[in-house]
Amino acid sequence: MAELAIRDYLRETSIIQSRLITALVVVVIGTLALVARLAYLQVVNHSHYATLSLNNRIHLIPLPPVRGTVYDRNGVVLAQNFPVYNLEVTPDQVEVMAQTVDELAQLIRVGDDDLAAFERKLEQRPGFEPQVLRYNLADDEAARFSINQYRFPGVRLQARLQRYYPYRALTSHVVGYVGRISEADLGRIDRTSYRGTDYIGKLGLEAHYERTLLGKVGFEQVETNAHGRVVRQLSRTPPVAGKNLHLSLDIRLQHAATEALGEYRGAVVAIEPATGGILAFVSNPSYDPNLFVNGIDAAAYGELRNSTDRPLLNRALNGRYAPGSTIKPIMGLVQLGEDENLGEVFCPGWYKLPNRSRPYRDWKRGGHGKVGLTEAIEQSCDVYFYRLARALGIERMHAKLTEFGLGNATGVDLDGEPDGLIPSPAWKSAARGEPWYPGETIIAGIGQGYMLVTPLQLAAVTATVANRGHRITPRLLASLQSPRALIEPLAADDQGQLEANTPADYQRIIENMVGVVHGKRGTARAIGKTARYTIAGKTGTAQVIGLAPGQKYDAESIPEKFRDHALFIAFAPAEDPKIAVAVIAENGGGGSRTAAPIARQVLDYYLLGRHFDMDDAMADEPPPGNTGLRVPTRPVIPGWL
Repeated sequence: MAELAIRDYLRETSIIQSRLITALVVVVIGTLALVARLAYLQVVNHSHYATLSLNNRIHLIPLPPVRGTVYDRNGVVLAQNFPVYNLEVTPDQVEVMAQTVDELAQLIRVGDDDLAAFERKLEQRPGFEPQVLRYNLADDEAARFSINQYRFPGVRLQARLQRYYPYRALTSHVVGYVGRISEADLGRIDRTSYRGTDYIGKLGLEAHYERTLLGKVGFEQVETNAHGRVVRQLSRTPPVAGKNLHLSLDIRLQHAATEALGEYRGAVVAIEPATGGILAFVSNPSYDPNLFVNGIDAAAYGELRNSTDRPLLNRALNGRYAPGSTIKPIMGLVQLGEDENLGEVFCPGWYKLPNRSRPYRDWKRGGHGKVGLTEAIEQSCDVYFYRLARALGIERMHAKLTEFGLGNATGVDLDGEPDGLIPSPAWKSAARGEPWYPGETIIAGIGQGYMLVTPLQLAAVTATVANRGHRITPRLLASLQSPRALIEPLAADDQGQLEANTPADYQRIIENMVGVVHGKRGTARAIGKTARYTIAGKTGTAQVIGLAPGQKYDAESIPEKFRDHALFIAFAPAEDPKIAVAVIAENGGGGSRTAAPIARQVLDYYLLGRHFDMDDAMADEPPPGNTGLRVPTRPVIPGWL
């Protein structure tokens, strides 16, 4: 019989107790460590981790406002917003940004410019705020990303509004354009006002009325889960849309003026004398402003910048030209106001200063014979105004021409308007360090020499004459429309009456200007023969290069860029002016042959309602990045025939 094993219960009990004690010690130590860690997290670093937790859970999302729309005087849309798809990335929700961007580039096109702009935003803006990686995705790109969106946490396809200019080159020098906010822009703007917004007005009315058009940014406070998806909305402050601009500009007249100017480089500015409202503001050639909204590529910009035709130059606002004979009616008003009675002057075709041998030519080689002020304006006799300039002297000419607005910025609601130049001895001494010569006074009398004006200034002075000396600041904005659809008309900026001349003086000069167009010997009589209304006008020709004494001007023998500029100013009907216009056709030759017919077409359209086919004013294709919206290629215009 086998022996039974005897168990040592005391020893087993001791082992079990020791194991229990060891386990208890481990549990106690673990519990103490856990309590210590909790104390560290909840007490010592409570504020830090509470902030991190809140940022992971609650986000403040900016809500960009809708930019105001721009309309012409008849309600035609000149600048509007249309929806596009942008690809946006929230940096805080992306683990490895470089890898994510590389993988996205396999699905959609991401250019170097897109990457550079995106990297700048990552440095300048908070990480919880979505940043645009690619603007304006095409339909196929949007579809490819949507299918693969689950692979890219923190990346989303967002519908946004983008600026679009349906009339393209027809309005670029007036409305201007918006562009992406640059580093230079960030240095001068309130960044809070542009949260969630990537665009800012760069040129034209878009820049001048930036604050009005922008609106006020809103905010949305949302709660998100661990994957960054919105769980619920906590609060919302809606954005306030920008105000709409209603302009005095007539887009149909703008098109008519552009068609009339044709292939000539130059400008046409038309103003409503009674209000100062600008009816047409043409600079030719022009460019498509839509190219600049999301950033123009280097090749396209280089082509515009390096073009000899200089399409980027706003000639109507910034072009400065010698006014030529278009200042002769103003010189006539100066003569009447200063009571300088020259009587009749004999014009042999040239003029010489006393004791000087150099002749100053008249445009008519055989001369005009005996002329008074009336004949001198109608026939544009240079000799008469040579004598008048000598009688007045350059100091009085400078003072009086400046009073009419020549040489000064008009104060139009566009940024960057330059001064012109009405020269004086003081100006020449300061600018060139040279004395003033008597011969310079003579040629200033016919708008040559150092004298410079812009087309806008010339149109504004013409409107002042049409108003019989009443000056009104030219302006493009006619009224504002608030988000509540309330229209706020703007009063004209009345500068008051010029005091140097009497109503009889203006009536006499206006009758002389009517003679230019309707008189038997008027220099613009060709456009007056079939006119159904009375036109008061004045031709002008501005030399681009000087001629030696006795040298005959021959346009055919010199390069086109050195030929004379053609100018014409006019208003109509002369008895009750509704429109004043200034035309400059660069290298167009004589004002009567080139500029006057252009002005006649503009006047005919505005006063007689002759309609132009505007199909060519808008392209047939939809806005870039077709997202299902197609902008009409021919908008509905009240009264369109």
